Amino acid sequence: MSAHDHLSLCLCDLIRLLWTLLLPCFYLSLVLTAILVLFIMGVRAWLQMKRKTRRAQDGRPAVAFFHPYCNAGGGGERVLWCALRALQNRYPDVSFVVYTGDQGVTAEEILDGARRRFNIRLPRAVKFVFLKHRLLVEAKLYPHFTLLGQSVGSIFLGWEALTEFVPDIYIDSMGYAFTLPVFRYLGGCHVGSYVHYPTISTDMLSVVRERNPRFNNADYISSNPVLSAIKVIYYCVFALLYGLAGSCSEVIMVNSTWTLGHILALWRAPNRTNVVYPPCDVQAFLDIPIGEEGEKKEGKKCHCVVSVGQFRPEKDHQLQIRAFRKLVDRKGVETVGREIVKLVLIGGCRNQEDEDRVLMLRGLCQELGIADRVEFKLNIPFEELKKDLTDATIGLHTMWNEHFGIGVVECMAAGTIILAHKSGGPKLDIVVPYDGGPTGFLADDEDTYADAMERILSMTPEARLEIRRRARLSVTRFSDQEFEGSFLAAMEPLMSTLRL
Repeated sequence: MSAHDHLSLCLCDLIRLLWTLLLPCFYLSLVLTAILVLFIMGVRAWLQMKRKTRRAQDGRPAVAFFHPYCNAGGGGERVLWCALRALQNRYPDVSFVVYTGDQGVTAEEILDGARRRFNIRLPRAVKFVFLKHRLLVEAKLYPHFTLLGQSVGSIFLGWEALTEFVPDIYIDSMGYAFTLPVFRYLGGCHVGSYVHYPTISTDMLSVVRERNPRFNNADYISSNPVLSAIKVIYYCVFALLYGLAGSCSEVIMVNSTWTLGHILALWRAPNRTNVVYPPCDVQAFLDIPIGEEGEKKEGKKCHCVVSVGQFRPEKDHQLQIRAFRKLVDRKGVETVGREIVKLVLIGGCRNQEDEDRVLMLRGLCQELGIADRVEFKLNIPFEELKKDLTDATIGLHTMWNEHFGIGVVECMAAGTIILAHKSGGPKLDIVVPYDGGPTGFLADDEDTYADAMERILSMTPEARLEIRRRARLSVTRFSDQEFEGSFLAAMEPLMSTLRL
């Protein structure tokens, strides 16, 4: 027998073996699928029984918000509290719940923090469900494949939330899209989402394809074509899964034109998607006149450049500090006829990682020799924030592709001249011409930021005052009242499902 005939016999034997295994494998897959379906149906029935029991005790339907960091002081938390306030005022016969991962605080302390930081008081109490496994969505737990790790972690955290309390309506208000199918298909809940920032975007894919180093694209990856190719594939697969999870949402709210474009591309649900600009407490700043007081501010011997934003890596505080150093080098520490310039960084720290980042930024200031010109203010009350903004000359923002920019709006309402990153929400929605004139300035690197700050400080007081007045008029479209109207209108399809 020739070698060719022997090989042919071996192949025939292999094919017969595979054929004999095919039918048992098919039956086994059917059995396993049936077991999985029965298990899911059993879990769903158990959860629905829990909801019926709760409804029998409470006598009210419940709307739950998933916001593991509700005690933080960022713009996302302001959206949460304003949304709750609007819904409580409109629907007095509905109970409201917040899933939070904050530990070591009470419900009263969380609500008091919302009052101090955002000047928001809820008309009545809300129930807090304190989750024990928030660590599962912490980035530090996943040094590699962070997006995937956090998303899988959010599924388990969502499961914990669902088993602790089964609501009638579930709202993801923090961007954990992978919890949506858990609540919809296992919990039998109606689900909605408010998207501040897509977990992945086409811009992120472009950064990896073009091999540009960023805070989420390490140098060792961007410099290696093989690793960059692997990361592109990983991002594409993740984007597909993210789109499938997000498409489960029955009502989708996005916070800006930039976010809208990405969510439409990924979730593909245009009929269910609405732009709802986040609430900015502009009235608290607009109540302060900038006529005479503004002119007094212009006559001060110290100009403050103020930044407002959480101390997260994407906020790029390093760019602010380095650009400010270039400005100081150009102006000198103190020159005849010129004012001293000071940088004030205001923001919230969510965890130890953020606090470590602040220490690193302080070290950078020491290294650049401007520590005496830079002040850090962490987790400050709203009244102090308002005073710092109204005393400032320039409001500084440096996040690339910021989804919206509540801090940008607050700076403009307070009467500062805003200098924001030339991308995302600030470019498309906020720092846009109004009444035929500019409302602020845009930049995208150290040099252009330093140029813009120098230009603003060299303008006449009258020219600065004209820009500030125009900017204040333009931000009224981002008020709490505008948000509440848009939010309630978008939520109406979900709220109409409740049996009140």
